[in-house]
Amino acid sequence: MKIQWKNLITCISIPLAVGSLSALLTKNSMETFASVAKPALAPPGWLFPVVWTILYILMGIASYLVATSREGGPKDAAWVVYGLQLFFNFFWSIIFFDLGRYGLAFVWLVALWLLILKTTVLFYQISRPAGYLMLSYLLWVTFAGYLNFMIFLLN
Repeated sequence: MKIQWKNLITCISIPLAVGSLSALLTKNSMETFASVAKPALAPPGWLFPVVWTILYILMGIASYLVATSREGGPKDAAWVVYGLQLFFNFFWSIIFFDLGRYGLAFVWLVALWLLILKTTVLFYQISRPAGYLMLSYLLWVTFAGYLNFMIFLLN
């Protein structure tokens, strides 16, 4: 399969743009994170932008694999759920960092997790590698759920 570079760059750019805009709107997020009581397993603040950048790139590659797949499958449903999870991803940091609504952010994150799971399953049905690429995102948001819930309890 020949790589369609324009499509690949577009697919990677979309989640990176969503994440970048969300980060821009919550530019004081690491200061907020540093100031709250955190659980024992909380990573250092510098790790978050590194991990999220990698995850957005993997998500973009997964979406590219779905977009260029010749397989059938539920592509329309996959795109709808993929878009919804990007929407929920975008607003989680605003709810958590800007609004300081840790309980609401946790509920929002559970919805995000369910959307990521559904996206992963749908992507897998279209392109197995695309489904596998989404697993790291699902695992990271699982860990983020632990952090969010514990910060809610501790603050």
